[in-house]
Amino acid sequence: MKRKIGFAVILLAVSFSSCKKDDPQQPFTGPLLPVNFPQPAYDLTLNPVTEAGFALGKKLFYDPLLSRDTTIACADCHISFAAFSHPDHATSHGIDGLFGRRNTLPIQNMLWKTGFFWDGGVPNLDLVPLNAIQSPVEMDEDPARVLEKLRSHAQYPALFKQAFGSDEITTARFLQALSQFMVMLVSADSPYDRYVRNEPGATLTAEELEGLSIFQQKCASCHATDQFTDQSYRNNGIINDFTLDRGRNEVSSLPDDIGKFRVPSLRNVAATAPYMHNGKFKTLESVLDHYAAGVKDSPSLDPLLRQPGGALGIPLTDIEKGRLVAFLKTLTDEDFLRDARFAQ
Repeated sequence: MKRKIGFAVILLAVSFSSCKKDDPQQPFTGPLLPVNFPQPAYDLTLNPVTEAGFALGKKLFYDPLLSRDTTIACADCHISFAAFSHPDHATSHGIDGLFGRRNTLPIQNMLWKTGFFWDGGVPNLDLVPLNAIQSPVEMDEDPARVLEKLRSHAQYPALFKQAFGSDEITTARFLQALSQFMVMLVSADSPYDRYVRNEPGATLTAEELEGLSIFQQKCASCHATDQFTDQSYRNNGIINDFTLDRGRNEVSSLPDDIGKFRVPSLRNVAATAPYMHNGKFKTLESVLDHYAAGVKDSPSLDPLLRQPGGALGIPLTDIEKGRLVAFLKTLTDEDFLRDARFAQ
């Protein structure tokens, strides 16, 4: 039985119990609100999670029928054991062997996000799947054709009826079902979480605690709160030529946003390599090496990376880097990565 200490159960359209999440004999339980997290940004009252809705969303998530030639599913780029990221792939891979421009972000703790993708171009979770479905280098399909395929499918009309009360398949219901699956992907049971919630027997080693202290001093300005992101968009000096990808500017059209990308959450970061919007770094050590000595200057470079005297980056010794890596590994939630409810 898995831990439930420090969690509060959201009561949705059905009466959920406070049972352990991995007990198949207990009633279905909706998404959990960790006490060390803020209030969700997603309004669950507009799309309450039900067992049938979650099951439908999961089936859709793993179904390649959503792509033009039925070869690519959402799960092909969002793999459960890697916090629903795309391990060992610098950028997303899609239909016809095509490559996207950007690294695949994990799908976890979507309840708390206020914007999506590296540039924040999608403001609402319910609209997120349309980005991949319509992308010519990902699933390359027309949402209207997706609905046609679902309506003529042998199983989906009945599944939509179970989830929504009738077998009518609409864009809204299709997207809400996928959201019901995604909001369940809550990761908040790492060693760090158990430590900050003062759960019995939860400890961090001296090296990990030193890493936490260094992190709070040198990293937490951007990777803020227990979400480990301030959800802002920043230029962290990975590149200084933005001809091929202007980042946030492609959404906002603001000159100051050229080269700015989302500050990603660091939860499960040890399981989600490679890193950065272009997948440039394969290890946590190489990420820290970048911040210590590899930052490239450009007009929109984040001011936090400009040190007194003109130096760029974040001063880090090799010892500090090692302790930071030790701390970052405490953000790995093994229960989440192995949760059978979410795997195919």
